[in-house]
Amino acid sequence: MKEKNPKNYWRANLIIIFSLLCIWFLASFGAGILFSDSLDKIKIGGFRLGFWFAQQGSILFFVIIIVVYCFLMNWLDKKYNVEES
Repeated sequence: MKEKNPKNYWRANLIIIFSLLCIWFLASFGAGILFSDSLDKIKIGGFRLGFWFAQQGSILFFVIIIVVYCFLMNWLDKKYNVEES
């Protein structure tokens, strides 16, 4: 189904961006700072999980979010027929 409404396209685009930014916020600031005390009770490879999220986890989540964003935007472009040739 191909749609042509640019307002719906940008609304969907903003929903994707806002959702991914919220996930990144929770992964970096939330897990690295806000919830680090409770996450520190879990250890991975000898390191506390709160420390791991603060050091490597937020970067890893950011890279995953970039890949997810690319897939979602390609899907959205095809849905609204604005894909590049």
